[in-house]
Amino acid sequence: MRGHIILSHGSDSGPDATKVSVLAGLAESLGWTTVRPDYREDDARGYAGSIDPRLAQLARAIADSPAPPVLVGSSMGAFVSGLASLDAPVAGLFLLALPTTIPGYPRDFALRPGVPSFLVHGYADDVCPLDEALAFARAHAIPALLVQDDHRLGATLPDIEAEFLRFLGNLA
Repeated sequence: MRGHIILSHGSDSGPDATKVSVLAGLAESLGWTTVRPDYREDDARGYAGSIDPRLAQLARAIADSPAPPVLVGSSMGAFVSGLASLDAPVAGLFLLALPTTIPGYPRDFALRPGVPSFLVHGYADDVCPLDEALAFARAHAIPALLVQDDHRLGATLPDIEAEFLRFLGNLA
């Protein structure tokens, strides 16, 4: 076994969402174990109201991991993955369509310094502003892949898969 990965879906989505499903399958084909928490009940509380319940669920998944896991998150899943890294050791963060703030939530996005991290963001993301995500990545020296895509990142999934393979390869 290479390691363990926890993949967190975005709001208005689920654990069988395209991006997290494809990335989980790819990781499993390389010998990683994966889990995809289901945050749909938490998401019924609204964007800001879902964060603390999502963090609690993610903390339990991290505690159940055989070793510090890699956290993969899309949108709201990326936001909580970074915050979760502040409270528990993680092996890496692969962040997709990152929001750096959630209206109504008192904390901005943050992550544990020194954790290997990577950002993928679409130029045409109309949900999570590119400039804010890129400014965070720049300020924290996080490598990034910027793609000609929207928030869902569906048109560039092969590029994301290739970058995810590189990211995992660098961790192994």
